Amino acid sequence: MERSITFAGDPNIGVFARVVGDIAIIPPESPDDFREAVARALNAKIVETTIQGSTIIGSLVAGNSRGIVVSGLATEAEIGILEEHREVFLLKETMNAAGNVIMANDTFAAVHPDMPTDIMHAIGEFLGVEIITLNLGGVQTVGMAGVATNKGVIVHPRATAQQIARLEEVAKVPVGTGTINMGSALIGTGLLVNDSGYIAGNATSGFELGRIEDVFGFLE
Repeated sequence: MERSITFAGDPNIGVFARVVGDIAIIPPESPDDFREAVARALNAKIVETTIQGSTIIGSLVAGNSRGIVVSGLATEAEIGILEEHREVFLLKETMNAAGNVIMANDTFAAVHPDMPTDIMHAIGEFLGVEIITLNLGGVQTVGMAGVATNKGVIVHPRATAQQIARLEEVAKVPVGTGTINMGSALIGTGLLVNDSGYIAGNATSGFELGRIEDVFGFLE
């Protein structure tokens, strides 16, 4: 099975797509090889839409099996497509790039440290999770500095022991550090993963793939 791919030649596949449990949200103009590889690797239903007219789905969408958090600038048509699969929460404040500022699974959500408290708690209630503010290795855009599933969490390699311990406390799954695409610390930019499988940007080394498999429990 393919474990790495590009999006039209770009290995930063996590910028263009977002996996939310058993669905994978991708742009309508996604290449066929990308669409097919994501569906197969993740055993996921493909949902095709733009968000606010843009293809950078991974930066603008976050969520878990209970719901999707999306930029408040999404159009009614885009929201309608998402609502066929999950309830939708709109981030209408200035900090609206949901995929950049939220990392979540079915147990917890970590958000940008500067997110307003009322919005943070509303997101936690909507997703049905414990919610914390967090930076990872000095990076405040936690949605790109880490990736979470219900089996594991992989984060920026400079995340501190204290940050990792805080995550382990709320996530209740293994937390490890790693990189993507030959050393990129922003692991969310190049990794799509759920409880069923994963696929990474094609610049990702064998060592990096092995680390992903270890953290998320895919080693046989």
